[in-house]
Amino acid sequence: MSQLTIREAINQTLHAEMERDSNVIMLGEDIVGGAGTAGGQEAIGGIWGTSAGLFDKFGASRVIDTPISEATIVGTAAGAALAGKRAIAEIMFADFVGVCLDQIYNQVAKFRYMFGGNSTCPIVIRMAYGAGLNAAAQHSQAVYPMLTSIPGIKVVMPTTPADAKGLLTQAIRDDDPVIFFEGKLLYGVKGEVPDGEYLLPFGQARLAREGSDVSIVTCGQMVMMAEAAADALAKDGISCDVIDLRTTSPMDEEAILDSVENTGRLVVVDESPPRCNLATDIAALVASKAFSSLRAPIEMVTAPHSPVPFARELERGYFPSPAWIEAAARKTLSYR
Repeated sequence: MSQLTIREAINQTLHAEMERDSNVIMLGEDIVGGAGTAGGQEAIGGIWGTSAGLFDKFGASRVIDTPISEATIVGTAAGAALAGKRAIAEIMFADFVGVCLDQIYNQVAKFRYMFGGNSTCPIVIRMAYGAGLNAAAQHSQAVYPMLTSIPGIKVVMPTTPADAKGLLTQAIRDDDPVIFFEGKLLYGVKGEVPDGEYLLPFGQARLAREGSDVSIVTCGQMVMMAEAAADALAKDGISCDVIDLRTTSPMDEEAILDSVENTGRLVVVDESPPRCNLATDIAALVASKAFSSLRAPIEMVTAPHSPVPFARELERGYFPSPAWIEAAARKTLSYR
């Protein structure tokens, strides 16, 4: 086992998969550093530091700095994937997915269906998402519910360095389109990562905490908030299941339902605004398939229905916190 950050785990996985398969290519804005930047080529390796060293090792034909055009990035990657490449497209901020939504929604997600199963599109679209860094309304959104709703694509959200390696390796080798969300607050999270080849199948949630009183279901950056809330509740003798979905499409419905059948109480935590988000989807799933197991109304902890504020104090009030989750869990326990 190696001790790595999520940033390092992603970078090492990109190196390993490009070394293993010469058909793997990567495209994105400033993923090399940009010719002419201070320090020259490879000066930064992307603003998130995840592509460092790739250009020197694999060259300009496989690590491609693109214009500032998300439609170009995803459209080119999609064409390359149809032609036999395994394309990794990096969208600098998930907020910019609207610029390339037609390429994702109407093209990439539908190729296999429209071609009668005779074609595959092995493309991974990586994007950094989420609030917490005071990046304001256009650079802080959690857009994963919108993309989860699209048939034909898989949606992945790692929260540990080991999961980042295992899920990204699986994504690159998958023959279907994958959206790979990277939480900006999680890049520096450190943990043990298996050495050598390591893959994690999609659709299998991780039990981050085990308990019998309340089920807390969440994903992405909210997992660390849920874990902190569960640890605080444990001091009062309240034990919680904390389920890290890992992938929202496919979603591990069985893990959610089994947990609720055990605890009888559900708190769903979702960084996105409350209307038509992942929390409402999971709440509806449990209400329709495990209603008889519920001992209390379902609680949903989400961001408010507003843009993400820029001011640090306002953003703290926007972002779901461990205190919010703890209060929601205690509320479910108030029903006896």
